[in-house]
Amino acid sequence: MFSIIIPTWNNLPFARLCVESIRKNSVYKHQVVLHINDGSDGTLEWAKKEKLDYTHTPDNAGICIAVNMAGGICTQDYIVYMNDDMYVCPLWDKYLADEINALGTDNFMFSATMIEPADHGNPCVLVKNYGSTIETFDEQKLLAECNTFEKKDWSGSTWPPTIVHKKYWHITGGYSIELSPGVSSDDDFSMKMWQAGCRIFKGIGKSRVYHFQSKSTLRVKKNNGRKQFLMKWGINQSTFNKYFTRRSEIYTGPQQEPPESIMKRERFRAWLKRKIV
Repeated sequence: MFSIIIPTWNNLPFARLCVESIRKNSVYKHQVVLHINDGSDGTLEWAKKEKLDYTHTPDNAGICIAVNMAGGICTQDYIVYMNDDMYVCPLWDKYLADEINALGTDNFMFSATMIEPADHGNPCVLVKNYGSTIETFDEQKLLAECNTFEKKDWSGSTWPPTIVHKKYWHITGGYSIELSPGVSSDDDFSMKMWQAGCRIFKGIGKSRVYHFQSKSTLRVKKNNGRKQFLMKWGINQSTFNKYFTRRSEIYTGPQQEPPESIMKRERFRAWLKRKIV
């Protein structure tokens, strides 16, 4: 059904749990494609033993190169990008597949909804603590409760797990490697989907994954993604999220072009900021 790209960097316990959850809790059979950064912790040997599809770099290539390399060996029509510190909940893929089948177009970008243990002010997630480490993870409680919380579909699909049709992955060129190791690459990819005509950026409230939160990104020296986005697209990320994808609003239908009066103001603000930075 899906090709699921999972970049991982010496994070074997979480990567193993992620893959196990896909195998155990999915309705459909999917292709799992790892990109293994380094892999000196045993991830490479484990992937071979499990007969997983994978790509590999001897060091940490970052998110953008990792997902693009993995994307090159995807075989299914729909590509899911998922973090290795995620655990998929039962029916996660069915709800995504149902949305795709009902839509009638492949020009969309969907996200599953994350359940996270701590509140970081993201209105698109459900905050429920089932543990932040492998040792404290309460899998049975999560399985019993994960589909009992109400969450409406939301606008602004950007965060993993995301799903797009493979042809749009190739049309947009995947993730932009100039943003390596990957800060703001999610918003950049969404903007490229916008440029390709996508106006359906939808978070599926019933499709859920548990996210342990930043088990790899905390180890990375980050790029200045906000500045790069501004210089590349001529607007701030906040403008794109607010006026284009309308992130965190309740989803009511395809997003519309922002009014030109608003965009004139926002482009001027971005011009002033570019002068400063």
